[in-house]
Amino acid sequence: MYPCDRVTFDRSILGGRACIRSMRVPVSLVVNLVANGMAPQEIVEQYPYLELEDVRQALAYAAWLADESVYAIEISAP
Repeated sequence: MYPCDRVTFDRSILGGRACIRSMRVPVSLVVNLVANGMAPQEIVEQYPYLELEDVRQALAYAAWLADESVYAIEISAP
């Protein structure tokens, strides 16, 4: 399992999507900001309710998800 105690899931918050500390800040937003070139310190400056550890754990969660294996299922024609 991933060591991310700041990544939370709650059906009443954004439909259960992965969020940062039960706030309405989806992990996908943080990961997307980093992917588009924003440094973690810049993210914290733009979103002052976030902490550097939130950004780190969002990235760790994304890395954990990306490590999953995907297998193609072959469906035979009738």
